[in-house]
Amino acid sequence: MNATRILPDLQCSLLCEDIRLEANGGIILVGVLDVIRTQQLPVIAHKVCVFNRWTAGVGSFTETVRVIAPDQTTVLRSSEMKFALQDPARAWTNLNVFPQMQFTASGVYQVEVLVDDVMRLRYPVPLVVVQPPPGAAPQGKPEGSGK
Repeated sequence: MNATRILPDLQCSLLCEDIRLEANGGIILVGVLDVIRTQQLPVIAHKVCVFNRWTAGVGSFTETVRVIAPDQTTVLRSSEMKFALQDPARAWTNLNVFPQMQFTASGVYQVEVLVDDVMRLRYPVPLVVVQPPPGAAPQGKPEGSGK
């Protein structure tokens, strides 16, 4: 008996600052994030990326990625992608890019990953406001700019 549809497993999901593709097809993740540190709020992240690798499935699927604010109800960003797996021994990688994401509050943000509306993973990403080291230039104003 051949399976016509098997919901895939989420092999991994990583939040990072950038994702780059090499000429040979390799993937480079830049700045993997487990916490976001900033000196002030609000802050705008130039780019926030979510790297998801799916495997052990058969069929066509829709992946949904959501970034949820600390109030646990506000969806900051959401992305949907369709993908297919023809063989359970294969893997599929989705790269979600959220440009110019604004964070307005400290607290624990959540990244949710669903496939066909089934939650596969939800993980926390704390955002903390930190004090600059003594003598450091304020964030957003380059040291020595004189402005």
